[in-house]
Amino acid sequence: MYWQLLTWMLLASSLAGAVEIQVPDDPVVTLFGHDATLRCSFAPDGNFSLADLSLIWQLTDTKRLVHKYADGRDQLANQGRSYANRTALFYDQLPGGNVSLLLRRVQIADEGSFTCFVRVRDYSSAAVALQVAAVYSKPNLSLEPNKNLKPGDPVTVTCHAFRDYPKPALMLWPGRRGATPRGRAITTHRQVANEEGLFDVQSVLQVVLEPQSTYSCLVKNPLLDQETHTSITVTAQHLVFPAVALWVSVGLAVCLLALLGALAYVCQKKIRQSCKEERENAGIEEQEDGEGPKTALQPLKNLEIKEDMGEEID
Repeated sequence: MYWQLLTWMLLASSLAGAVEIQVPDDPVVTLFGHDATLRCSFAPDGNFSLADLSLIWQLTDTKRLVHKYADGRDQLANQGRSYANRTALFYDQLPGGNVSLLLRRVQIADEGSFTCFVRVRDYSSAAVALQVAAVYSKPNLSLEPNKNLKPGDPVTVTCHAFRDYPKPALMLWPGRRGATPRGRAITTHRQVANEEGLFDVQSVLQVVLEPQSTYSCLVKNPLLDQETHTSITVTAQHLVFPAVALWVSVGLAVCLLALLGALAYVCQKKIRQSCKEERENAGIEEQEDGEGPKTALQPLKNLEIKEDMGEEID
């Protein structure tokens, strides 16, 4: 099989121009997961018969067989496994010289160059380039921390784009699109291809928050001439003591002072009353024990003496 392909290639190089093949000059751009048509055609003469047509589509670099048509039917015994049930010709247009290849459900791995070999008595070939693109989705933009923000706080702005191809050019700005970055801005990027070959891209911006800041993230797809962006505006508030809270605090302070004054008055009154009761109790105890001052009993003693003296005088 490989010797046959090599022979065809040598014949194609030695007899170039014997069959004039037409292919697009520009690469064929196809969306990921969609069908692609690799165009290849020639102008058959009046004696052309499909029995005279041999057609081979193969990868230009690895020479892997993609599709073969000969003897009026497909010959797919040696077809590459990754192309099984994914290729077809435009069979009703073959008599008119349209030997284009239909490639279904295009994957990232399909990207590359395909060679179209045509034999109608003579050989000729031409290559067609296939490029794959994925429509970029709108990126996600997040802020951390995302609440209780004040001017001067350090914040991290993250832009995340998913399932993009080719590798996107992702730009993250502090300020509106096209604005000059203000403050401290440090940007880091991370790009990871998933199992399908599509890219997840993350861009992180570290800045110092201003009173009102707008951050924008732009993703460009140069292959599809597509761009999409998203923005987020953050309003950081200075810490201001609310008027209502101020009056409530003043009222509470006044009530607390009044309560403390009343408590002090009650305590002082209690202390005075307690001291008075203690002094009165102390006087009664001294009288009962016969100790201490006897001032309250002196008048009675004087009266007794006078009475005794009276008796003696009489």
